[in-house]
Amino acid sequence: MSRVWNFSVKHRVSLQDLGLILAVVLVLAYVAYAVDIFVTQGSVPIEQKIIELDEALLIGGVLAVGLLIFAARRYQEQKREMARRIAAEGRARELAYQDPLTGLANRRQFEEALATAAASPPAQGEVHAVYLLDLNGFKQINDTYGHGAGDEVLLVVAERLLRSVREGDLVARFGGDEFVLLAQHLMGLEATANIAMRVIDSLADPIVIGRVEHRVATGIGIAFLPDDAQTAPEVLRKADLALYRAKGERRSAFRFFEEDMDRLVRQRQQMERELREALQQDLIRPQFRPSIDLASGRVTGFEAVPSWVVAGSERFPPERFLPVAEETGLIHQLAGRVLSIACEAACEWPDDIVLSIDILPAQLKNRTLGDGILATIRAAGLPASRLEVDISESAIVHDLHGAKAALGDLRQAGVRVALGNFGTGYSNLYHIREFGFDKVKIDRRFISNMQDKEAASVVRALAGLGQGLGVAVSADGIAGSAGDAALLASGIREGQSASPLLSADAARRLARQEPSLASAR
Repeated sequence: MSRVWNFSVKHRVSLQDLGLILAVVLVLAYVAYAVDIFVTQGSVPIEQKIIELDEALLIGGVLAVGLLIFAARRYQEQKREMARRIAAEGRARELAYQDPLTGLANRRQFEEALATAAASPPAQGEVHAVYLLDLNGFKQINDTYGHGAGDEVLLVVAERLLRSVREGDLVARFGGDEFVLLAQHLMGLEATANIAMRVIDSLADPIVIGRVEHRVATGIGIAFLPDDAQTAPEVLRKADLALYRAKGERRSAFRFFEEDMDRLVRQRQQMERELREALQQDLIRPQFRPSIDLASGRVTGFEAVPSWVVAGSERFPPERFLPVAEETGLIHQLAGRVLSIACEAACEWPDDIVLSIDILPAQLKNRTLGDGILATIRAAGLPASRLEVDISESAIVHDLHGAKAALGDLRQAGVRVALGNFGTGYSNLYHIREFGFDKVKIDRRFISNMQDKEAASVVRALAGLGQGLGVAVSADGIAGSAGDAALLASGIREGQSASPLLSADAARRLARQEPSLASAR
C-alpha cells in the first residue's frame, strides 16, 4: 500500500494530466452517443444506435492531441528537472571545492591540487612552493568590531592575495584567517621570495571597513616539493613549522623551512608535556626578587617569579617555559597558582612590603583577569593596596583593549600598577597618561650599562620623564652599591635586585631584617 502511495505522490502531475484526458474522451463519447440517440430517435432500430465513424474519428483525434500535449509536457518537465539537477550538482561541487565566504579554493580542492603537484615533480632546477599564511591581529578585529567586520576584512585579503600571485597559482582558505598558496614550477629561492614579498606588500596598506582602518600583517611559512618533502601532508607540515617561526616576529615576515625546525619543535613539544605534568604535580611555584630603597637599604617589596624547581635545582628558567605556557594557554592556570602561593607568603611579611607580579601578554586574552586576581588576594586576606601588577609596554601595545579592561578593574580596587621595560622603544606619553601608572621600571639593559655615558644619560632622561609625570621611578636589575650612587644621582629612589631568586622562607627572613642588614645582603 505504501509503495502505491509513494508512486502516486511522485507521479501526481502525470496522473492528473492522464485523468483529465480520459475525462475529456469520456465526455465526448457520451455526447456523440447521446446525439445519435436523439437525432435518430424513432427512425433507427435500437440495435443500430451506435457512434458513427466521423464521431469515432473525432474522439480519436481528441485523444491523440491530448496524449501529444501530455507527452510534450512530460518532456518539458524532464528537461527542467535535468537542468535543476545539473545546477544542483554544480552548486554542490562548488560547495565541496570552494570557500563559501571568499570564493577561493577550500581545503579539499587545495589538497587534491597539492597531491597532483606532489605526483608531478618539477623540471630540473625548479620547485613547487607551498606558502602557509596566518594573519596577525585578525582576532582582535573580530573581538572589537564583530565577525561582520572580520568577514569583510577576509574578503579584501582574499582579493589582494589573488592579485599577488601569478596566473595559474592556487589560492585557498583553510578557515578562519588561515590561507595557503600553491605556486608550481618556480625557479629557486628568489622567485619564491618574490611572491612572498608581493603578498606582504599587498597587505601593507590598511583595510578600510566603514570608517575604520584595520591593519593586518601576516606570517608566511614556505616549504618546497620535492626538496623539503615528497608528499602533500609532509610539505604542509613543514610549511607550518616555518610559519611558526615567522609568527614569532610579530610582524609581516616569511620564513623557509629548515631542518633544525623539526628538532626545535620536538623539544618544545617535550617541554609542553613536562610542563603539564609539572602543573599537575604543583612544581611551578614562586621565588622572590626583592626591591630595595636605594637610600636606606630597606626592602620595599618582592616580585613573585614563576619557578620550576625540582629537587632543589631549577628545571627550566622562566624565559624557557613561560613562552610555552603562553602559547598553550597554560599560563592562566600557572599564573593563578603562583599568585595564590605568593599571596600566602606575602601575608607573613611586614604590612608595608608589597607583592609584585607580572602580567604576561597572553593573560590579557582572559577578559575576567582582573576579577580573578582580586578574588585570589581576597581569599588570601591580602589587601589590594599591597599588590602591584607589572605590565610591559609591548603587552599593552599588543592588546590595548585587554590591558584597559584588566588594569581598570584592578586600579579601581586599589591595586598598584607599574609599567615595566620602560624605555625599550614602545614608550609614549599616551600610555602613561591613559593608564595612570603608579610606577615605571626602567629596563635592566640600561641599568646594566650605567658605566657608559650614553646609557647613563638615557637613564637620567627616563627618570626625569617619569618624575615629571608624577609617577615613581624604579630601576630593574641593580647590581649593588656601586650602581646605587649613580642611580640616586639620577633621581631614582628604588631598585629591583639582579641577585639570585629567593625561596619563600629566605624572602620572609629578609623582609624581617633591619634595613642595614638588608642593605648589606
